[in-house]
Amino acid sequence: MSSGGRRRLALVAALALVVLAADAGVTSEYRRKLEATVEMPLDADVFRVPPGYNAPQQVHITLGNQEGTAMIVSWVTPSELGSSTVMYGGAPHKLELRAEGTHTRYDYFNYTSGFIHHCTLKNLKHSSKYYYAMGFGHTVRTFWFTTPPKPGPDAPYKFGLIGDLGQTFDSNRTLSHYESNGGDAVLFVGDLSYADNHPLHDNNRWDTWARFVERSVAYQPWIWTAGNHELDFAPELGETTPFKPFSHRYPTPYRAAGSTEPFWYSVKIASAHVIVLASYSAYGKYTPQWTWLQDELKRVDRKTTPWLLVLMHSPWYNSNGYHYMEGETMRVQFEQWLVDAKADLVLAGHVHAYERSHRVSNVAYDIVNGKSTPVRDQGAPVYVTIGDGGNIEGIADNFTRPQPSYSAFREASFGHATLEIKNRTHAYYAWHRNQDGAKVVADGLWLTNRYWMPTDDTN
Repeated sequence: MSSGGRRRLALVAALALVVLAADAGVTSEYRRKLEATVEMPLDADVFRVPPGYNAPQQVHITLGNQEGTAMIVSWVTPSELGSSTVMYGGAPHKLELRAEGTHTRYDYFNYTSGFIHHCTLKNLKHSSKYYYAMGFGHTVRTFWFTTPPKPGPDAPYKFGLIGDLGQTFDSNRTLSHYESNGGDAVLFVGDLSYADNHPLHDNNRWDTWARFVERSVAYQPWIWTAGNHELDFAPELGETTPFKPFSHRYPTPYRAAGSTEPFWYSVKIASAHVIVLASYSAYGKYTPQWTWLQDELKRVDRKTTPWLLVLMHSPWYNSNGYHYMEGETMRVQFEQWLVDAKADLVLAGHVHAYERSHRVSNVAYDIVNGKSTPVRDQGAPVYVTIGDGGNIEGIADNFTRPQPSYSAFREASFGHATLEIKNRTHAYYAWHRNQDGAKVVADGLWLTNRYWMPTDDTN
């Protein structure tokens, strides 16, 4: 080969390396300390029972309709039924409004729940602080929340993004860091208590978990996604009703969203349209979830709620050996729909590590054409796996090698993320690992809206 040919070949090789480097993601070499993931002891202060006879405990709220003008308040009375009434108003000394709730109980193997109350507060004003109280006749407790702003294209809002939380010391760090970062509501992508990791699916661990998170979820809405640890399907214990504890404890506004089941639904919060999907309910063609999602995407109004966010538990894009490709069948069923809808962000849990993708899609493949590699697609969402809340099963430190080109950043650490929507065009996304100070951003980027400003925004 001539010297000129060798120089051209060297130049081509160098350019190829530059292209590959530009497309390469980051596998963070940071590792959390190697201590075991240990559950907090039952006498930990975060599990304490509130004082007073039959005092309401495990208080939590979620949106009660699609528009944010209703709130579902839930709590448990341990000793006797008591009252299902909630008094509420604009000041702690002026609880002039009244709502009557309902109650339920359930048995699970050798466990019987307390009295679980659910009460929907209606006709609330947007962007307003409300105080609310329950426990009348025994021990009254008072809390407060602020309703989200009226849905609109430039309504700012800050979401916390948490998944696979559990109730370990790491879980407590995750929740404390989120509280320090100050979100307005949490998008929770599934796996709450991990009660099923205990002998006989010890449902007392549902109670301890709800007391643990009360410090946040009693004061701001958490939007619930059902994960595999909510299934509690245990025929060996005679328990064959899926999601029994979760369904009794954590209602969702699914009817307001036109859904037939509480596990898939949608809400509109400020400038975001949030769609919750169920990884462990049927989603094949013509199933209720398939039909609902098809109709729901037609109802999304990007001029009013420009940010389209999708929640699920099992990730579609996951380069970790744990739960590898478990979300593939749902991806094949729905990915084209989300790309066509120009969804902005898809959040999942399940894998106990952190990973963020570039904007990619894998919708061209039809089994015979060989186009089976995800490609950059500016109409596609960013995929984030945020199943790193801190649960008892530990960290998922088993990333595949080499890192696939669609993966932008991944790290085997516990933490949480936030999404701060500024207006119709810009939002700031940040992931915080637990080993840093709460305000430190380990992975962050500005996102531009797929409907209003579909620029190349990932790195």
